[in-house]
Amino acid sequence: MGEPGPLRRLLGHVAHRAVTLRLAVLCSVLNKLWDLAPPLLIGVAVDVVVTQEASLLAGFGIVDPWHQLLALAALTVAVWVLESLFEYWYGVLWRNLAQSVQHDVRMSTFERVLGHAPAWFDERRRGDLLAVLNDDVNQLERFLDKGANDLLQVGTTVVVVGAVFFVISWEIALLAFLPVPMILWGSFRYQRALEPRYRAVRDAAGDLSALLENDIAGMATIQSFTAEAAEAARLKRLSEAYRSRNREAIRLSAGFVPLIRMAILVGFTGTLLLGGWFALEGTLAVGAYSVLVFMTQRLLWPLTRLGETFDLYQRAMASTARILDLIEAPNSLVDGDISPSAEEAANADIHLHDVDFAHPGRESVLRDLNLTIAARSTVGIVGSTGSGKTTLVRLLMRFIDPDNGAVEWCGADLRSWSAASLRRHMALVDQHVTLFPTTVMENIRYGRPEASDEEVRLAAEAAEASGFIEGFPEGYATLVGEGGQRLSGGQRQRLALARAVLKDAPVLLLDEATSAVDNETEAAIQRSLLRVSANRTTVIIAHRLSTVRHADRILVLDEGRVVEDGTHEALLALEGRYHRLWAVQTGGT
Repeated sequence: MGEPGPLRRLLGHVAHRAVTLRLAVLCSVLNKLWDLAPPLLIGVAVDVVVTQEASLLAGFGIVDPWHQLLALAALTVAVWVLESLFEYWYGVLWRNLAQSVQHDVRMSTFERVLGHAPAWFDERRRGDLLAVLNDDVNQLERFLDKGANDLLQVGTTVVVVGAVFFVISWEIALLAFLPVPMILWGSFRYQRALEPRYRAVRDAAGDLSALLENDIAGMATIQSFTAEAAEAARLKRLSEAYRSRNREAIRLSAGFVPLIRMAILVGFTGTLLLGGWFALEGTLAVGAYSVLVFMTQRLLWPLTRLGETFDLYQRAMASTARILDLIEAPNSLVDGDISPSAEEAANADIHLHDVDFAHPGRESVLRDLNLTIAARSTVGIVGSTGSGKTTLVRLLMRFIDPDNGAVEWCGADLRSWSAASLRRHMALVDQHVTLFPTTVMENIRYGRPEASDEEVRLAAEAAEASGFIEGFPEGYATLVGEGGQRLSGGQRQRLALARAVLKDAPVLLLDEATSAVDNETEAAIQRSLLRVSANRTTVIIAHRLSTVRHADRILVLDEGRVVEDGTHEALLALEGRYHRLWAVQTGGT
């Protein structure tokens, strides 16, 4: 058997909504049953007027024609009330189901994305992920909101009307249903033809979203290089490609309804003529003929909406496939189950044994690296760009795994640790600070959500951030803006350091935490580091050697290997690479 289709895969993911789904289906079917009753009542009314005491209703004990009409009026009221009630119920159920499934799928997708290691994101465009989480999920919601009910009601119509036709006249039934196989065959052919076109539409939407996301994030760079026209031209090309792929799908889907109308004409005309001939010959009652004519219209005309419904269905299934491919993709990070305590982690050395690492398709960043980071010590790591400094931090956080060798802590390979436990024991201050569009208080509290306001303030003081925070008119309630855009680079760095201080993890990792700040801010951060690194394992990645000069140990990396190792004074005395870097940064030769 082949792979299950997107719809079957989706049903497996929303099985906990099965009760709501069944009720929605039942209400849709019952609504259509009552909706098909009026043509029958019209046929009975014609029968009453024409045959009077000999009508069908007379056989149920209602002989007087006027009483028969009163009974029909009561039935009509009941039918319309029931139809309206079930229309209300299916509307509520399908719409709520659509919203619930939209929520479930979006959360499942996002939680799956959250479970991947950062290296997984390096190989993917953020715009594609945003397109799946927004556009594709919304496309699925639109189908469940309307298209699913339309498909059910068309199916119910075919079954019920077919049964009525064969009860009244099998000859006319065959003629009326003659176009149905052609319509269904054409619908499925259209479905198969539309599927790749709408997949191409969704891919083009991902390209468009990726460019927009990148350009909005990089607006300062675009404007500084006066590249607005070039970016507008790039967007125009992608938007034209999106429009072109939509046009191909629209051209195919728009031809569906006119072709179906021609097929319907055959069935309707045949019923009209053959049924009329039987009625004139006296072999078919006038009331029954009325039912057949009205029912033929009720049978065939809804089929014209199959094109629109299948169009909606194909868009939804193309989106569903993209969503489920993301949800069902193998996890890029295989989690372990070891969870040492904070005390164990604080007292354990970190060992790197014969570690090699290379990004896919590129040269090795780390080569046969052997290193021990002593517990409760401060280790500075310096070196030129591309020497492997940031890669080392990513290995310690297990954002990536080594290609060869192992990183061990508490006597266990990091790959056997629970990732959540490992990262709880480490606090990272990255060179690219991420702040959230909320208050200063909440951005610092992100390090430990249960922390009190007083603990947040103490962390800010330790990071020498309280001075500028309290200088804001709204203090800790100040909104930092999206990405912290209302703050300077140094202020963002100190908030990030305060967040790490509040986390109070056994290991503190700083990756170029002073790379984008002025000398005064760097001095403030250095003072903070002397306080917060006490009695904890601290790893400081830096280009500025002044940031690490007081470290217990300084490692100089070059092409993925440790080429010098010692204190600041010992390395200067070697008059090697570190000495040359120090001379350049302090104005020497």
